[in-house]
Amino acid sequence: MRNIPTVTKNLLIINILVFLASLLMGNLNHIFGLHFILSDDFQIYQLVTYMFMHGGWSHIFFNMFALWMFGCIVERAWGARKFLFYYLSCGVGAGLMQELAQTFEFYFLCKSQIPGFDISQMMLVADNSAAIIDQWTTVGASGAIYAILLAFGMIFPNEKIFIFPFPVPIKAKWLVIGYAAIELFQAMASPGSQVAHLAHLGGMIFGFFMIRYWNRHPSYGYGADKSKDFFESLRSTWEKRRQRTRMKSSQGGEYNKNTSSSTGNPDWDYNARKKAEQEEIDRILEKIRLNGYDSLTREEKQKLFDSSNKR
Repeated sequence: MRNIPTVTKNLLIINILVFLASLLMGNLNHIFGLHFILSDDFQIYQLVTYMFMHGGWSHIFFNMFALWMFGCIVERAWGARKFLFYYLSCGVGAGLMQELAQTFEFYFLCKSQIPGFDISQMMLVADNSAAIIDQWTTVGASGAIYAILLAFGMIFPNEKIFIFPFPVPIKAKWLVIGYAAIELFQAMASPGSQVAHLAHLGGMIFGFFMIRYWNRHPSYGYGADKSKDFFESLRSTWEKRRQRTRMKSSQGGEYNKNTSSSTGNPDWDYNARKKAEQEEIDRILEKIRLNGYDSLTREEKQKLFDSSNKR
């Protein structure tokens, strides 16, 4: 847990605590789950709270596993604030898509069973069918999770992932397209299913347009990736230092050949010390690239901080 980024870690903790509370206190889905918009039990806050409710152990396990697997990477690439905004916004978007899908489903259900039915009668029929539509409740973080999967595929489209049971790695962009196609097919093949396939697609759709907007307006608000820019800038600075060190080392070597032995030359000692420092910084930056900033020890963070202050 120590190496998991802040927002992803807190989302995992909140989801698990809410699920355990639901088990201990009775089913809270009726209060915090997302009800059909024509139901008397619908509340606007449910568009947010439904994301933290789950229908069972397998439901929460697979959602939290995907959040940990992809959320850690996306949060490190974007930063905490941008990641949290994206997660919650796409979750709300998925909920709105589910409400729209249920509205169409209810309309066509009424039209198929009530002669002469038209849209103006929907509220009346909804009041008379309260016992049924009150059971149309959506729970789970899947819409936001699918949006995170989409973000991973758009940020790292050519990153290869092993997915069971396929024996070969699959590029992230094909994985995302495959998941979207499966959800679309299942939504069309099994309307009225207990799985909110259109909510999953809704999260991906909202995420797609949000990322496209950020890419087109990189200087606006959450579009600026300050954390990533910092590390890229730091890496660029040290690449320049490395080149200068190599030039000094080369010049010092020529001096040693012509004037004195390398063991007694102050320039040679200085260059050797700077080279060792450079190698240590390179190792720390590589560790950040692979595991994130939180994976550094206190000493490594201090070395990185001290080196950045020398620029």
